[in-house]
Amino acid sequence: MGRSPQQERPKARLPKGFRDVEAEEIQGVKEMLRVLERVYETYGFEPLETPFLEYTDALGKFLPDQDRPNEGVFSIKDEDNQWLSLRYDLTAPLARYVAEHYEGLAKPFRSYRSGWVFRNEKPGPGRFRQFMQFDADTVGTASPAADAEVCMMAADALEALGIERGSYVVKFNSRKILDGVQEQLKIPLEVRTIWLRALDKLDRLGPQAVKELLGKGRKDESGDFTKGAGLTDEQISESVSFAEGRTLKGHQIGFVGTPEIDEMRLLFDAAGYGEDRIRFDPSVVRGLDYYTGAVFEAELTFETMDEAGQQVRFGSVGGGGRYDDLVARFRGEAVPATGFSMGVSRLYAALKHLGRTQTQKTLPPVVVLVLDRQHMGIYQKFTNELRAAKIRAEMYLGTAGMKAQMKYADRRGAPLVVIQGTDERERKVVQIKDLAAGADMARQIDSREEWRAARAAQIEVPESELVAAVKAALEQRR
Repeated sequence: MGRSPQQERPKARLPKGFRDVEAEEIQGVKEMLRVLERVYETYGFEPLETPFLEYTDALGKFLPDQDRPNEGVFSIKDEDNQWLSLRYDLTAPLARYVAEHYEGLAKPFRSYRSGWVFRNEKPGPGRFRQFMQFDADTVGTASPAADAEVCMMAADALEALGIERGSYVVKFNSRKILDGVQEQLKIPLEVRTIWLRALDKLDRLGPQAVKELLGKGRKDESGDFTKGAGLTDEQISESVSFAEGRTLKGHQIGFVGTPEIDEMRLLFDAAGYGEDRIRFDPSVVRGLDYYTGAVFEAELTFETMDEAGQQVRFGSVGGGGRYDDLVARFRGEAVPATGFSMGVSRLYAALKHLGRTQTQKTLPPVVVLVLDRQHMGIYQKFTNELRAAKIRAEMYLGTAGMKAQMKYADRRGAPLVVIQGTDERERKVVQIKDLAAGADMARQIDSREEWRAARAAQIEVPESELVAAVKAALEQRR
């Protein structure tokens, strides 16, 4: 027995960890990215775009070493039986690009990139499997000046977006210092990555959860279990103490990163970036394993509400660091690099919280109503004349009557509608109705007679004056 059409009908639903993005946020994010691009281009960075898919081996040793590398990333096989993965960040593809085009690039190579990245990880509140990043990287120099520059650029970008001084801080540290902590606490090399990633979750999960991740492991709210690092109670306590910015009891850390930290501080002072904007913080960790030197974090310090309704700091909106080994994987020689990544969705959420989002002030389209389908060509002509004059316009493409067309225009937020029935067409005129002035009336219109009675919100002009009249009406609304 065959299945009925109703049984075969798919359910409209989103995959877990993904979301739809609507017009207001798209437009706001576009404006935010334009601001970031202007700041980054002032620093001499140029745009670059890499594809969503890369060969899995090009993404690096930072992926799980399994037969099918689908833990942490989304992967497929191509027609040549090669594994491909959706990029999990924008840095690994940059390393591949630089290695592939190394001889032809001016070095240091400075670029910025924005785009979607994908993580095959368990989603949670505010954590999605697809999200956007905006990165800037300098490849080809080991100078701490390059590390300092991306920190200064991040601070300038946040202020350019309207985040006031005192509401943010860019913090920096060095992985070399973290190496010293690891050595002093005798953290085994085989659990280094677990240790770093657990410490990096302190702001998000809190001390107790991090202690569990450093110990036997942690079961989250859904019941899923994450294996821990298996450290001793003292190692756990001292690790969390360090990540919270406190000194280690009974240990002297060898600050082998101090020379580069000192040089960065010198540059910040010379450029006028005080500790209210950029400061050293030994608790900055950064969870990815490919960082080799300086690491950075951009944190917003104002308060907001968390999922539990508690007042908390907004927290991190981006970060990065030095990764001198990533390009070297391809070339077999040292290629130093450093960069900073902004989390676009999180940064946009912060701007929205502060009331700093910007959208290009573009009016919705003028709607040309279709009252006589035998004369579609005339309505199309009106629409094209408006578009040629750089006025957003659309001709109604449905089959409904006038009342439904007016409701459609109202729902679209149309500032004006253009109306021509038989009488107007014979007299070579059009009616231009202002929906803002006559919105309430528009919802009540049922017939031609009612429309004729609602003259206060509309004007009549010759067809030849349509564009000029629409322009004048729109100008009055600005």
